[in-house]
Amino acid sequence: MKITLLVTLLFGLVFLTAVGATEKPLTPQQQRMTTCNQQATAQALKGDARKTYLSDCLKNSQSAPGEKA
Repeated sequence: MKITLLVTLLFGLVFLTAVGATEKPLTPQQQRMTTCNQQATAQALKGDARKTYLSDCLKNSQSAPGEKA
């Protein structure tokens, strides 16, 4: 009886963990980071140039990423 109860609780815990792990919508900052990162990858930026580009892209919150301010 104890084993049955333990197995049932274990499966319940696994099920609840799977349900709780559903994807949450990205925040605007996360969306911006994703967009800036994709643009930096498309431009094949590496090292300091990439870091500078991402920094400028993320700081420029008044316009869309990639837009010249």
